[in-house]
Amino acid sequence: MNLSSEESAVPRFHCEMKSEHKGARARAQDERPGTYVDGVRWRQSRARVRSGSTGGHPPARHEARSEPVTPGPLSLDEAQRALRMQVAPEPAEALPEPAREQATFGELVATSAAARASFERMACAAACNATVLLEGETGTGKSRAALAIHRAGARANAPFLVVDCGALPANLLESELFGHEKGAFTGAIQRRVGAFEEADGGTIFLDEIGELPAELQPKLLRVLENREIRRLGSNTYQAVNVRVIAATHRDLRAEVEAGRFRADLFFRLAVVGIPLPSLRERTEDIPLIVEHILAGLGATPEQLAMLTSPDFLARLQRAAWPGNVRELRNHLERCLVFQSALPPSAPEASSPVAPRAVDASLTYAESRRRALEAFEHDYVEALLKLHGGKVSRAAAAADMDRVYLYRLLRRHGLKS
Repeated sequence: MNLSSEESAVPRFHCEMKSEHKGARARAQDERPGTYVDGVRWRQSRARVRSGSTGGHPPARHEARSEPVTPGPLSLDEAQRALRMQVAPEPAEALPEPAREQATFGELVATSAAARASFERMACAAACNATVLLEGETGTGKSRAALAIHRAGARANAPFLVVDCGALPANLLESELFGHEKGAFTGAIQRRVGAFEEADGGTIFLDEIGELPAELQPKLLRVLENREIRRLGSNTYQAVNVRVIAATHRDLRAEVEAGRFRADLFFRLAVVGIPLPSLRERTEDIPLIVEHILAGLGATPEQLAMLTSPDFLARLQRAAWPGNVRELRNHLERCLVFQSALPPSAPEASSPVAPRAVDASLTYAESRRRALEAFEHDYVEALLKLHGGKVSRAAAAADMDRVYLYRLLRRHGLKS
């Protein structure tokens, strides 16, 4: 498919083209009243696009129709007539893709078609070194998916490093990613190796890539394109051999349209895009997930019988689970603590948090910094208490890198 534009007003993601065995299907990203294919207005933001399809607006009602309508290019709206498209000829025969039979991939389990389709893409991604972008809501298991892809690939015995792009300010995140030389900035008393350099030969997982500050996006793009990094305070680049897996809960296409995320970086990250379905999209997987989680938590046979009863599982399947599998795991762990099959909406499952007072006399940046620090302190303190002071267990339950949790605990004086 070849796309060309003669007008800069055409948005980067006005419509999406999906290749199918009968040709291609176009889907509008939003409702556009003047979008036509072959002179016919799109219905329900979708249209079948055949080889040689053209667009163009039909003449206005008041215009004379003595001359035939000459279809123009694929037309997106009145101001954007210049998008032309060519679709490859239809194949003589299209073979159906084989369904994936296995219900597990790494620590992930499922029987639903949506989740198994994601497993199939993960298996394909593991067999190569292409950059992967995992997209899904919070708690859908993106970090576990990244680790599973790493362990199933040729770099399984090499390092796997995790960097949370939303957890650090830009200046510290740059040092975390690329390292720094001694004296590069105030407090840089010694040379530091960054995550890319430390993961050389292995995989780096960039969690919450949608939170990456704008000033670091071109630097990450250079790493992805040239496979080389430069430490802060250094004048030379050095090559790195790193496989990159990124994850986000944001719609990066919308972020590109809003000007908050670079389009070229998005395309470099989304070489292999893998969507992870939410738990409410695959409720049939809940019984299997519950058994898997309880086995990992060391539940006794009596506890297993209680928490896998048909009535309890039916209640779990009716719940909304906005926190997805992470929330389900925390609820099951709470059930084990109280030795009871607590309903998902029970008061024990959550406690109301009083809103914090906001000091509007402060700048936005300072107010936000204080709020984040207070949240971090309260969260990691409660997390550690919930898991009896066991950092490794707490980090696994929070879907957080253990080293990063240690760093948060030390930062807030909760652990020496």
